[in-house]
Amino acid sequence: MAEQRRNEQEQQEQQERMWAALVATARRTVADGLVVGTSGNVSARVGDLVLVTPSGVPYDRLTPADITGVDLDGRQVLGTLVPTSELPMHLAVYRTTDALAVVHTHAVHATAVSTLVTELPPIHYMTAALGGSVRVAPYAAYGTDELAGNMLAALAGRSGCLLRNHGTVTHGATLDQAYDRTAQLEWMCRLWLTASSVPGLTPALLTEAHIAEAGARLKGYGQRR
Repeated sequence: MAEQRRNEQEQQEQQERMWAALVATARRTVADGLVVGTSGNVSARVGDLVLVTPSGVPYDRLTPADITGVDLDGRQVLGTLVPTSELPMHLAVYRTTDALAVVHTHAVHATAVSTLVTELPPIHYMTAALGGSVRVAPYAAYGTDELAGNMLAALAGRSGCLLRNHGTVTHGATLDQAYDRTAQLEWMCRLWLTASSVPGLTPALLTEAHIAEAGARLKGYGQRR
């Protein structure tokens, strides 16, 4: 019995730490201009529990007592605040990938690009960091299973995609990784829009071979422990 109580306590502490990290990430999306107001949402998976930002609550008002969680079937098991309306997208990612975090934003440049093309042109080698060319999921109403399905198709083999006339979705093994991929995607979209706006000139694009080479090199990037 004592061991069970210890395990339950450890599980609760883990959930509380993850909630704090999730709220910090959500606030970062606002501070960095990737969302306005309560648009966008963030989630993190802890075992079979999905912690997720609640619907319509400004991130700066969220407290430890506002922890909100659902199981993989979408049933609320933690908290009283209604989960984000985009819950179907988050759950679709967790059901079909090994992701432990998802970030969804309405980033301006990425959303603009989603209205212009069906795939972000490979303007920079960091395309490889998202698994290859970034696709645009066809438009569907927010919060629907149709949108979740369109997103999954666009994410196949990728860790990020654009949603037409809507925004971005990225996932990762951690909240930091998912967020960094969102920021990188927004930067690449801004880069392409800037380069393609120069009159009389067309941006040079990378080939699939270039992206594959960059992907191989990125696997060894950074510090090794």
